[in-house]
Amino acid sequence: MIAVSPLHQFEIKTLIPIKCAGLDISFTNASLWMVIVAVFLCTLGHIVTRQTTIIPGRLSVAFEYIYDFMANLLKSNLGREGRTYFPYVFPLFLFILAANLAGMLPYSFTITSHIVVTFALALTVFVSATIIGIKKHGVHFLQTFYPKGTPLFVAPILVPIEIISFLSRPISLAARLFANMVAGHVMIKIFAGFVGMLLKTPLALFSILPILLNTALTGFEIMVALLQAYVFTLLACIYLNDALSLH
Repeated sequence: MIAVSPLHQFEIKTLIPIKCAGLDISFTNASLWMVIVAVFLCTLGHIVTRQTTIIPGRLSVAFEYIYDFMANLLKSNLGREGRTYFPYVFPLFLFILAANLAGMLPYSFTITSHIVVTFALALTVFVSATIIGIKKHGVHFLQTFYPKGTPLFVAPILVPIEIISFLSRPISLAARLFANMVAGHVMIKIFAGFVGMLLKTPLALFSILPILLNTALTGFEIMVALLQAYVFTLLACIYLNDALSLH
């Protein structure tokens, strides 16, 4: 029996090899699931917005609940100005949520288990918030690193700390989502392996224990998928608020 590493599920596999100017831009399993998630969300949005019945169905109610939830999240963090950024934040939340949950399907691929994906998402938030802050405040955006009223003698210590903290935002945002998704899937894979091992021994009856534990872990991982999508979006709102308010 060949043992399969719990990390094998995160392996990038080339589906359609593509070379361009010496660069490998092949279509992979990760690319496939990004397309699947995007198509699913577009289709879902089309179906929901096409419904014209007076009494909304369950799908419409669920979608409206998520819509209101995100609208309130933006309002509580950015005030009325948050409406401007709803078209960006709402799809961001839906994509991360759908990508996280898609990774729970059998034979699927967890897009957000790769740091390059989560970092790309985090970088868009960081760059967008920075551009918005500079566009609104101009040179005064530098007050982010040296708040108004701070004693001058503190500047040599405060400014480098604030710059490092500011630049580390996309790294911490990406690492948080990536680490949580990887850890949960690895744990599920490990306990699933225990079940397979026990079934081939005289102790097969005891395989019920890791099965029950794996069931609980699966439910917990679904909660983590929901929570991490919320946390990522919440931090995106906070970064936008910092850029607008110079906090």
